[in-house]
Formats: sequence, C-alpha cells, structure tokens
Amino acid sequence: MKSLQCQSHISQTTLDVDAAGGLKMKLQPTWPGRSDGSCFSYLPSSKINCSKNRNTSIPSSSRQIPFCFRPSEQVRDFSALPYDVVAKIAGSFSLQNLRSASLVCKSWCEALRPLREAMLFFRWGKRFKHGRGGVRPNLHKALDSFLKGAARGFTLAMVDAGLIYWELGKKDKALALYHKAAALGDPAGQCNLAISYLQAESPNTKEALKWLYKASLAGHTRAQYQFALCLHQGRGTDPNMQEAARWYLKAAESGYVRAMYNVSLCYSFGEGLVHSHRHARKWMKRAADRGHTKAQLEHGLALFSVLMVTIGQEGEMMKAVVYLELATRAGERAAAHVKNVILQQLSANSRDRVMFLADNWRALPSSR
Repeated sequence: MKSLQCQSHISQTTLDVDAAGGLKMKLQPTWPGRSDGSCFSYLPSSKINCSKNRNTSIPSSSRQIPFCFRPSEQVRDFSALPYDVVAKIAGSFSLQNLRSASLVCKSWCEALRPLREAMLFFRWGKRFKHGRGGVRPNLHKALDSFLKGAARGFTLAMVDAGLIYWELGKKDKALALYHKAAALGDPAGQCNLAISYLQAESPNTKEALKWLYKASLAGHTRAQYQFALCLHQGRGTDPNMQEAARWYLKAAESGYVRAMYNVSLCYSFGEGLVHSHRHARKWMKRAADRGHTKAQLEHGLALFSVLMVTIGQEGEMMKAVVYLELATRAGERAAAHVKNVILQQLSANSRDRVMFLADNWRALPSSR
C-alpha cells in the first residue's frame, strides 16, 4: 500500500492499551463530589405556585424549598473562588464565551477580569507575531505579550508562547507551557504536547497517545490525524487499521486535508474502510482542491486514465492537465510527462486556457 503522509511539525492549540492492543479511556470525575460544606446552593423561592390545588395552604415553616440557603448562612459567590479554580473552569474559553460569561452577573464579571486582560495581551501578541493591526512583526514583543496572557491563565496564550519558545530552540520552556495548557483542558496544548513527546530523542509514546486521545475527543482535527497515524503505524500500541481509518475520517470530515488524502487511500485499497472507488475519488478530489500536491497528481492521473479508455472530450482533458500542472509546479516530477502528453492533444486555445486556470487557481479552505 502507498505510504500515508505523516505530519512532522508542531500544530498550532487516560489512555490505556490492553493486551489485545485495544484502546481504553479511564473516565475521571471532572468536578468534586458534593459535601456538607458545599459553597453552592439553590436560590430561595419567595413564592411557590401550586397549580394542581390552589386552595391548598402551605405551612409557614415549609414555604422555602428544602435546599435553599438560610439568611444566617455565609453566602459565597463565584468571585470568591481561588483564581486557579477559575482558570481551570474558563481558561480555555473562546473570546465570545468569555464575554458572555462576564455578563452573567457582577461576581462572574469580577472573577473573569484577569482572563479578559489575558485575551487583550493575546491579541497584541498575535499582532506582533504576524505584523497585523498597523504594527511591525516583532517576535520578542509577541512572546512578552503571550507570556503576560499565559500568566493570567489563558491557555491559547500558553500555546502560542510555547510555539515561539520551540522556534527559538527553548524546548523545555515550550513543553512546560504546553503541559500547563493541556492540564487546563486546551486541545491545542494537548496536541502540541503529544507531538513534542513523539518528536523527542527518546519518544514517550504512552504519554503522547494519552494526550492525543483527549484532544481528539475534543474535536481537534490535527490531534485526530496524529492519533490515527499512531494507530496505523503501531506507535505505542498494536496497529489497528479500522480505528485508524475511523479517526482519519473524522479529521477529514472536519476539513483536515492530509486526512482526506489518507481516507482516499483507505477506500482505494479497502484498508480500514470498505473498498469503494467512488468514495476514493471523492476524497482524492477534495484533497486536491485544497492544495495537497500528491492528491493533485493522483487525481490528474485518474482523470487521464479515464480518458485512455473512453473518447476523451477536450473539457475533461483540460481538467486533468490543470491538476497535473499544479502538481508539477509543487515539485511532483512524475506529473510533468503525463501533462505534456495530454497538452499535445489540445488546441492552442485550450492550452492557453489551461495555463490561465492554473495561474489563477486558489485552494479551497482547509484546516491543513
């Protein structure tokens, strides 16, 4: 089978292996159990509406719901929570969700103030990193802004600061930030941490699989693709092609172009998925239309092979040449010879049209 493409660089944001090579997740409680000293209670009810029997009188001693707090009890609000707990709850919120949560009440607004400040530092970090918003690119200012956001518990700032540290060769600092973001539940941090473990001189595949699985369940497409690769190649577990194909398909359906290419191969060879030429062609075209160079070569060759057994129309021949031309420009040498063979069968106007289409071609959006 053709080798499937492996991602070798870091993406941007408890698994056990049983004796048979299967994967099991240990479910752990995400919130402590209730106790007699719980800081949270229901709000009191000033009026109870008995719709079934309006004449029923309620004793004065029973006119409060059983679980409401009493005036003599100490009332603790959201802002009284330790900040590390607040960061654990809201550190991975999006900007929209954080704004919505801040509008719930005054105590939430006060408790989430550091995270709102962190988001401002994060946005300035993005500006300095990419030279947006009228500022020049400055990696050191970007790192400083991300670190200020990370210090306030914002996980996306931790991930971006980790990326810069990684680029600067300070991998220990990058790993520390990835691990902190991962522990707070950020899927990008979990994915980056896992890939860092896989790329280490002494790979820690067990930890990598654990974090990839967590991020995959959260819907992180790069993590789903990397997790599928580990299952396919048997890294940290026995090879499991059916599970690998399932995770390839999840990532592909979410727009991850490398997964689209691998899904096409799975359908083409019937490995992990039911053999289907139709589905193989569909996913290969989707990958090609999103700029995957090997997919452009494969799809162009597939169109050419159809022309060889049928009376090819010039329009179909032009489609094949466009994909082969794109693959050639991206460095796929095998595409050049077939492209030249088809070009000789086209009219001068069609050849000019093909070059125009290739020059103005733009890849469809994808998560890469």
